[in-house]
This record gives sequence, C-alpha cells and structure tokens, in this order.
Amino acid sequence: MRIKARHHLREDAVKNILEYLKANFGESIEAEFTGKKLEIAESDEEQDFILVNGEPLLFAVEDTYFPTIRGVLKLKPKKKRVVVDMGAVKFVAKGADIMSPGIVNVDTGIRKNDLVIVCDEVHGKPLAIGRALVNADAMMGNRGKAVKSIHYIGDRIWKMEV
Repeated sequence: MRIKARHHLREDAVKNILEYLKANFGESIEAEFTGKKLEIAESDEEQDFILVNGEPLLFAVEDTYFPTIRGVLKLKPKKKRVVVDMGAVKFVAKGADIMSPGIVNVDTGIRKNDLVIVCDEVHGKPLAIGRALVNADAMMGNRGKAVKSIHYIGDRIWKMEV
C-alpha cells in the first residue's frame, strides 16, 4: 500500500478528531497531537490515514478515525481493549477473528460495533484492531466470534509506505 495524495488538515477537522479521541480514549491522547503536523493521506487502496509528523497513527473506519496498531503503540490508550490469551496470539497476528474462548479480559465499556484494540495478556502489546460483534459482557466465557479483525500486525496497513 502506498500513499497517493497528502493534504494538511484544517483546524476544524483536527479539532473534531481530537474530540473523538478524547471522548473514547481519555485526555492524555490529546497531548500526543499538540504542536504536531497532521495530514490526511489517501492510499492507492482508497483507505484514508491521518499522518502525525509523517507517521500513520490513525486510519479511516467508516465515518471516523481510529488508531492504527502503530498509533496504539505510540498513544498507549487504556480504553477499548480486549485481551487474549497467549494461545490466540499467533492466530490473531495472522488476521484471524477473535473467538470468545480466547478472551481473558475486556474493557467493560465496549458495546457491539465498537472498534477495539486486541492485545496479548503477557505484554499488553497490540496485535489487531477489530470491530466488536457483541457487548463486553458477552465476550468472555461464550462460544463463537467476539471481534471481527480489520487490521493486524503484518497486514497491508502495517507495511504501508509513507
């Protein structure tokens, strides 16, 4: 995946993105963007990204922006996390959806259709970004899929050239 066009973001667009991030991840996220150059980048695969000082830290998901895995590593958000056991790591890192039996901890604020960060239980490192298929209270201890993977380590977004 390559970037085909880059444009500086207008002040009102930056404000909207920061308000969304603050509401979903807390006040500390905003500090990572203060005084930095924000651009919107269009890829050759019709995917939009927000570049912060040239790094793709956010990507477009429907009508909003959410941290990429690189963004999660840099911003370190504590909310919207789903923690999987170490047995699930190799599958999640290859793009597999997250199954309920492999989930060991969940942010209780997650609702169906929310975007979530999937992390491993030992190091807390992000493995994937996904969409919750059920509410947090139904994720653990059940059968079936709990999170649909949309971005994972090693995929086209992870390998994107800026």
